[in-house]
Amino acid sequence: MRLQLSIAMTSNPRTRPIFDGRVVPEGIDLLGSRLHPSEMFWRQLRFAEFDVSEMSLSSLMMALAAGDDRWIGLPVFTTRKFFHTGVLVRRDAGIESPADLKGKRVGVPEFQQTAALWARGVLAHEFGVDQTQMEFWMERKPQHSHAGTTGFAPPPGVTIHQIPQEKSIGSMMVSGELQAALYYIVDRNLIDRSTVDLWHHPDVRTLFRDPPAEGRRYYEKTGIFPMNHAMVVRRRLAEKYPWVVLNLLKAFQQANRLADECRLELATYHLETGLLPACARKALETSVAPHGIAGNQMVLETAAKYSFEQGLTKRQMRLQEMFAASVMDH
Repeated sequence: MRLQLSIAMTSNPRTRPIFDGRVVPEGIDLLGSRLHPSEMFWRQLRFAEFDVSEMSLSSLMMALAAGDDRWIGLPVFTTRKFFHTGVLVRRDAGIESPADLKGKRVGVPEFQQTAALWARGVLAHEFGVDQTQMEFWMERKPQHSHAGTTGFAPPPGVTIHQIPQEKSIGSMMVSGELQAALYYIVDRNLIDRSTVDLWHHPDVRTLFRDPPAEGRRYYEKTGIFPMNHAMVVRRRLAEKYPWVVLNLLKAFQQANRLADECRLELATYHLETGLLPACARKALETSVAPHGIAGNQMVLETAAKYSFEQGLTKRQMRLQEMFAASVMDH
């Protein structure tokens, strides 16, 4: 017996082997759709179009906490980033350190999105900047917002304004109406509408003068490499065919190994040239993006803690509530 399942994902080296057919889950034929995350999550949360898909980790926690149990999580984490290092600020806003964000007007595509969850959590825990001390301006329209599908309401003490349709985070940063952007998206999709290249705009810079150095500092201190996307499976499908869950996880783990093998092959080539120092070998050979619960428990529990602290969920979600029982030991 083979199942035919629809799947929606982004494309990156760790998921591409699934898309191009190098890795096929046992007993499953996948019909793939390559979508921008903003659009994909909205379509899944609003219309439940796909049997399997990437999903915002924050939205998954919020949906489950609110009683929406259409999905069960797989511990497959397709994207990771030190999101707080990407905060953008206007050069004339007087923002020289994270503490200077207090009292500032800050743009965000979606208040509840996982990238913003991580950025606020790090600002609060590392630099003492609470979300109640900033004034947020959200770009996404209510009808296209993830918040509209999860029943989100601003937590007590948090100010969130709606950016008018004729404006965007990009235009308001350029005009000076916003002084910072917690997260910024310009990729064309059905949900987001900013188009200005703020990363190369003369009036804008990153909050941290050396983002990679801040990312290393944070990782060395905390051991956290934040993920923002997990995978989900339609719950009724997982209940009817329990074997689907582990077969999918095994396939994604195999795809991850293929990506690591390609990286190691390239790393070996560059090391053999002698142009890179010998100490680079260990860094290039280290896999920093494992799937599974075991290697990610602390990071996942931190995300759940931040979600509760920031008022996105009314209680701290347990990993057993978020992920299928069969994957908890993997």
